Amino acid sequence: MKIQRAGLDDPRVSKLVETHMNQARIETAPGSNHALDSKGLKGSEVEFWSMWENGDLVAIGAMQRLSADHYEIKSMHTVSYKRRGGIGSKMLLHIIDFARAEGAKRLSLETGSWEYFRPARALYSKHGFVECEPFADYVLDPNSVFMTLDLNTQPSIEILNSYDC
Repeated sequence: MKIQRAGLDDPRVSKLVETHMNQARIETAPGSNHALDSKGLKGSEVEFWSMWENGDLVAIGAMQRLSADHYEIKSMHTVSYKRRGGIGSKMLLHIIDFARAEGAKRLSLETGSWEYFRPARALYSKHGFVECEPFADYVLDPNSVFMTLDLNTQPSIEILNSYDC
């Protein structure tokens, strides 16, 4: 596995981002979809990664800086045929590690409350995220679950200089 920064100009990555956006729209109530599109993922405060296995794109992930010590996971998506095989955990651990290296003390996220998002919520819980109140510009929404991870209390994960998993 190799995780690399950027990649949004690669048509395979763009297609996976589009798939992620389309699925999020289908599985989320109108007005409750907070996923960033390709243009939003290119924002100056956003870090974006693509994960590759033997030359095949298997996942994407993105994180946005909210403040000097608070970051938000904005997107995570694994291709369907690779789900439940540890790819999501590898991307999540990479994002946590990167946020910690950037000086973040807190890493938060918003995900859906619907059954479709249950595996995502379980993944985040497995890695120490707990439910919290809305943060940043979010407001209470029955279609959203807000989660956060205190990076001061979690054990450090060594950064892989090559971004190889």
